[in-house]
Amino acid sequence: MASETYKRYSVLVSSTLSFTVCFMIWMMLAVVGIKVQEEMGFNQTQYGILIALPVLSGSLIRVPLGILTDRYGGRIVLFALMMISVPAIFLMSYATHYWHFLIIGLLMGLAGGSFSVGTPYVARWFPKHQQGMAMGVFGAGNAGSAVNKFLAAWLITTYGTWQVVPTVYSAIMLAMAVIFWFTSYHDPKHLVSSSVTLREQLALLKDPGVLRYSQYYSVVFGGYVALA
Repeated sequence: MASETYKRYSVLVSSTLSFTVCFMIWMMLAVVGIKVQEEMGFNQTQYGILIALPVLSGSLIRVPLGILTDRYGGRIVLFALMMISVPAIFLMSYATHYWHFLIIGLLMGLAGGSFSVGTPYVARWFPKHQQGMAMGVFGAGNAGSAVNKFLAAWLITTYGTWQVVPTVYSAIMLAMAVIFWFTSYHDPKHLVSSSVTLREQLALLKDPGVLRYSQYYSVVFGGYVALA
């Protein structure tokens, strides 16, 4: 039987790698969208909406995903999130109309919500004096957006078509989901009590400190995403 220490670091590594892959997916249209616009003849407004949709859905889903993580645990929530994203990623290769891309973009954006799943999931495996280290390692998964810039561009240049990117990315996401499931763990002690209501979970949003830090986050991370 695996020791607590082994489980702790296995969760950290598998969650960080999963987060990296999820961010690759989340930012995929930042590269692929350029080729899609050229091929499909979308105007600048259509293109802007298209690449913004994954960011929008990935942002709006974060609070609900955080609540689900508290209730059911990060292992099942993150695994389900990755598996749900796989068909949407794959089907982009076969999209032929603008509305196809919009729906797929919304579903792909769910991968961006992985941050609000992995953060509490990983943190709870570590004692307080190690949580800063754990969050620093897990946060490195943001580099997935940079990996996407190199990998997606290389795939398009090598194979001469943007359709290869969703195909390869869907395979990577599926493989990562399977790896994550078999290298991560669940601890019922990390869940909120069943007696805690949804209203009580949301009450934290009234805290001025939480709202202030949310503003900081929106500016800092919003700037990062815009540049990406």
